[in-house]
Amino acid sequence: MVEKIELTNLSKEELTAEILKIGEKSFRAKQLWQWIYYRGVTDFDKMSNLSLALREKLAERYTITRPKIVDEQLSVDKTHKWLLEFSDGQRVEMVYIPEKDRGAVCISTQVGCAMGCKFCHTGSQKLTRNLTTSEIVGQFMVARDVYNEWPSPTDEVRYLSNIVVMGMGEPLNNLDNVVKALNIITDNEGIALSRRRVTMSTSGIAPKIVEAMQRTGVRLAISLHAPNNTIRSQIMPINDKFKIEKIMKACAEYQKGDHSRYITFEYLLLKGINDSEDCAKELVNLLKKHKLRALFNLIPFNPWPGCDFMPSERKTVEAFSRILEEAGFAAPIRVARGQDILAACGQLKSKKNA
Repeated sequence: MVEKIELTNLSKEELTAEILKIGEKSFRAKQLWQWIYYRGVTDFDKMSNLSLALREKLAERYTITRPKIVDEQLSVDKTHKWLLEFSDGQRVEMVYIPEKDRGAVCISTQVGCAMGCKFCHTGSQKLTRNLTTSEIVGQFMVARDVYNEWPSPTDEVRYLSNIVVMGMGEPLNNLDNVVKALNIITDNEGIALSRRRVTMSTSGIAPKIVEAMQRTGVRLAISLHAPNNTIRSQIMPINDKFKIEKIMKACAEYQKGDHSRYITFEYLLLKGINDSEDCAKELVNLLKKHKLRALFNLIPFNPWPGCDFMPSERKTVEAFSRILEEAGFAAPIRVARGQDILAACGQLKSKKNA
């Protein structure tokens, strides 16, 4: 028996090629695309504008699946976390962070993570494999199923309004699948999420930053977490390979010639490690040296079992923010969400023993 092809693993061009291959006209691919990504339908029998013969043909050769929800938790602050399982039994976590009339879905790109950042729970789970395009797209589609956002909202009220590619894994180490997935999610004939509402975060894989942003057109976030190489290498092993200077040069190249491109620098504050006023001043000098248009997202550390780091005191975080803002950089302090269910930044992990 021939294994069925997963349609959500295909780009629009690949889907069209498949439809032509089975003897149908190309406009059928557009109809199918809209059923999958505008209406969220997974059952070919429900695709009413396709002939019965075509529906039978599709069901024989293809499949449309979602990741399986194994577990879910709802925080006291309404943050929603799911443990999702794929066909091979591997699992990832996904989080929805709601605001009053909108919210962001934090999606994962790998099972585990090879970066080994000392402050990150995910980093304590070794990398198992990359997620496929279908598995990345499928996460957002699961969230849409849960919140009943099919068909795609056409007005401004869209509760699943943003995507942050900041879950488990390093997106730039799974670049082809991530690019393909984001281009499916932002395609204007399907889910049609604006590229401006998608932010991809990297730990600093410098050689791939410009390519990733050019291929997706989404927003860039850098997990910086230190103002110099000495501190950064202590908490982020990737810094031994890609020093801060290389990352800054890649960011400058990304912004070259386009003044609308702002970069978010994520900065997790760790007590006594990277939270001094001198560190804040060093950050200001670093960004001014490279003439970067940027803002900071200051993140209070979220403790997790087995980690020795401590969160900075509130007055220390506020003083840090004040120095950055006085230098002209927006530096809001992120409100921790979902801490009670280990759904906050750096707390995701899909294996109990890793």
